Amino acid sequence: MNLFNVYPLFNINPVKAQGSFLWDDKGEKYLDFYGGHAVISIGHNHPHYQTQLKNQLDKISFYSNSVHNELQTELAEKLGKLSGLEDYNLFLCNSGAEANENALKLASFHNGKNKVLYFSGSFHGRTSAAVSVTDNPKIVAPVNYDERFIKSEWNNIEQLEQIFEEQGNEISSVIIEGIQGVGGIMIPTVEFLTKIKELCEKHDVVLILDEVQSGYGRSGYFFAHQEFEIEADIITTAKGMGNGFPIGGVLIHPKFQASNGLLGTTFGGNHLACVAAIAVLDVMKDENLIENAQQMGVYIENEIKDFPHIKTIRRKGLMIGIELDRDCSEVRNNLLYNHHIFTGNSNDKAVLRILPALTIKKEETDLFISALKTVLENL
Repeated sequence: MNLFNVYPLFNINPVKAQGSFLWDDKGEKYLDFYGGHAVISIGHNHPHYQTQLKNQLDKISFYSNSVHNELQTELAEKLGKLSGLEDYNLFLCNSGAEANENALKLASFHNGKNKVLYFSGSFHGRTSAAVSVTDNPKIVAPVNYDERFIKSEWNNIEQLEQIFEEQGNEISSVIIEGIQGVGGIMIPTVEFLTKIKELCEKHDVVLILDEVQSGYGRSGYFFAHQEFEIEADIITTAKGMGNGFPIGGVLIHPKFQASNGLLGTTFGGNHLACVAAIAVLDVMKDENLIENAQQMGVYIENEIKDFPHIKTIRRKGLMIGIELDRDCSEVRNNLLYNHHIFTGNSNDKAVLRILPALTIKKEETDLFISALKTVLENL
């Protein structure tokens, strides 16, 4: 049997990782400035993370959600405290797409409506409803397409108001990323988010903040939308939540009522996943990683802002989009193969996407900054 060939692959095989570095099967060392799509939040193989997972393996690694699991309670309590959302409730699942599926479903259960408003440039996942609110026709199969999913232009308040005027009574939820990642690090304006919140309240529409990539301290706030003091009805999270161990979560406002069987999952909230997620929160708190994300993000931007071929830098914390005056693929490949630095791209071909671990240190950022300067100056 062969693998189903859906991924374009770099010819690199990482076999070891530590902190912000990877080593391939040939012994070559790489600086990781992408974190596997923002998944590596506290660095590869953090000692506390490793110890907690290894210890849990000696106890119990899995049982279903038909029994008590005190680790779930500990995770919910610590997540509530660090995020400042202690009055919310937590549903645990396995991925960002699954979190968004459950959020959309819960919203529809709540108000009995069936339309969803999403935005241009969005990416919410590849599963049924999640891909239907993702702005990429190439990955939306005919079975996923439905006219109940309504697209509005990013940061376009006039169009937003018009859609609500015409269909507000039929809209169940609005789903929006705290910051668009795949879309090219697109940041919503405070006016735009405020208007969305206002219209949702007026029309009994559930506001879902997809913080799968922009959450968990990535933006310099626990969740990106918290900078604007917007209260979301539902928040989804995943990627950095488990530092590589698959886990996702739905943070649910207390106005939503739970009932037996309303939501469910086989693997979500298993013992190993909870231990991984608890370890991430412990390290984030103990090492002040949200503050580090703010500081290192500012440092990187200040150091690179005058480099040639950079048009704009879109950034919150360590979620950074570097817009070049050309397709970024040449720069990305040069950084990878000539300087051994992993970076990312986006649906905007000109945007180089930077998502290092929140533990990144100045000397490691200097390696990236020096390499980027060399590459850009030699274009």
